[in-house]
Amino acid sequence: MPEVKKDKPNAGALEAGKPQLRMVDLNLLTVFDAVMQEQNITRAAHALGMSQPAVSNAVARLKVMFNDELFVRYGRGIQPTARAYQLFGSIRQALQLVQNELPGSGFEPASSERVFHLCVCSPLDNILTSMIYNRVEEIAPNIQVVFKSALNQNTEHQLRYQETEFVISYEEFRRPEFTSVPLFKDEMVLVASRKHPRIGGSLTESTLYREQHAVVSLERFASFSQPWYDTPDKQSCIAYQGMALISVLNVVSQTHLVAIAPRWLAEEFTGSLDLQLLPLPLKLNSRTCYLSWHDAAGRDKGHQWMEELLISVCKR
Repeated sequence: MPEVKKDKPNAGALEAGKPQLRMVDLNLLTVFDAVMQEQNITRAAHALGMSQPAVSNAVARLKVMFNDELFVRYGRGIQPTARAYQLFGSIRQALQLVQNELPGSGFEPASSERVFHLCVCSPLDNILTSMIYNRVEEIAPNIQVVFKSALNQNTEHQLRYQETEFVISYEEFRRPEFTSVPLFKDEMVLVASRKHPRIGGSLTESTLYREQHAVVSLERFASFSQPWYDTPDKQSCIAYQGMALISVLNVVSQTHLVAIAPRWLAEEFTGSLDLQLLPLPLKLNSRTCYLSWHDAAGRDKGHQWMEELLISVCKR
């Protein structure tokens, strides 16, 4: 009996009902990326070197491709939908992987006009912002670095969608999609006026919390002072809450309040504010500073250059 040959099922048969990648215009993804970053059709068109109608047409095709509105009007710009935000990280990472393999895709810091957005959290901004700014200006004068000094509830969102590219802070981002690299460990000290009537000898944890304290406002998101005042009993000793640690030290210098601060910052004002520094009699007497970013940005060569620069400037 003759053998009957059976045709092998093709990929299309196996994937029946699923859209084929070869049927997708991949150029639309670069438009999606630009519109997500600019959140404005006109600016996206300018960045892409396309006409505004061409970008609008591409957005209309993207809406059909992903079966979602993707962008809705918001004031003079547009607002991405939840689905657009969901797509952005994966699409940007895929585009960066391809871009990095193209000839001539290297990043030239000396000629680049790229803008980097950094969050250097207080009080670290007092020492690191000028160091970073001056180093970038020295080796890449056309690159612009935009700084802010506070975390907020949206920081993870901003990192995920690269509205903020790096965070330098005492906070470690523990989700698997983030990378946090330790830069250095800061010693913490107790700060008081030299005229304080009770401070000067050895302290214990119980005597420390019997003093009245000045802190960075615990209402601030990721407040510097929060780790030392994490119970109602410890919070009951707080007499002053300021918006920045420098203002806290200034109040301490003129009162009998005490405060917890990094040694490097307290030493900077010891002479001018007539402060005394004592060892902190607590288990948490140091904090690690981290450089953090979202993994989706890590493939970009410009991002890699800035990452290396930040580590070299800040690590000590």
